[in-house]
Amino acid sequence: MCVIGTDPEKRVHSRRTSLALAALLVLLSTPALAQVYKVTDDEEGVVFTDRPDANPGAKVEKIEIRETNQTAPPPLMPAAPRSSSRSAEDAAPAEPTVVITSPANETTIAMGPGNFAVSARVDPPLRSSETLVLLIDGQAYGAEQTGTSWYVEGAMRGPHDLVVQRNARGTSAAASEPVRVDVLRPSIAR
Repeated sequence: MCVIGTDPEKRVHSRRTSLALAALLVLLSTPALAQVYKVTDDEEGVVFTDRPDANPGAKVEKIEIRETNQTAPPPLMPAAPRSSSRSAEDAAPAEPTVVITSPANETTIAMGPGNFAVSARVDPPLRSSETLVLLIDGQAYGAEQTGTSWYVEGAMRGPHDLVVQRNARGTSAAASEPVRVDVLRPSIAR
C-alpha cells in the first residue's frame, strides 16, 4: 500500500507517481491479483490497493487491468544446406603474400646506434616447409626463420630498403614491397 502526501505542491508529483504506480501494477499483474482499486481520501491522498474497504468514506475507483499482450515467437528458419562441393575459387590455394607492417615506408630512424625493429604479416600462414628472411639492401640479415619480427642492430647511416621474402624449400615464394628507412647516426670526425 502506498500513500502519497496531501501537500498542494506535491499534487503534480502525486499524479505522476500515481500513473507510474498504475503502470507498474499493470505490468506486474497476475490472475491472482486481477483487481486493483484507486482510493482517494478527503485530502486528495491517493492509495492503490487490492482492498477497496481499507479507508472507509474515501472515493474508490475500480482500475481495469487489461490482459497482457502475448505473441508466439516466429517459427525457426531451417539452416541453409551446406554445399558438399567446393567452388573453383575455394579449391585454388591463395597466393602467398608478405607485407611489412613496421616500420612504415620512408621512416627515419632517429639518432642513435642504428637499431630498429621490423615486423611483417604473412597470408596464408607459413607452412612447415616455409621460412622468412629479412633482406636489407638485397642482402639477408640473419638466418631464415619462421617468426615475423626482427631486431636490426647497428645499421649503417643512410637510406636502406627492407624486403621480407617468403621462401618455400629454398626458393622465393613471395616477397613484400620494399620499405625504405633512413638511418641517422652520429659520425665521429677526427
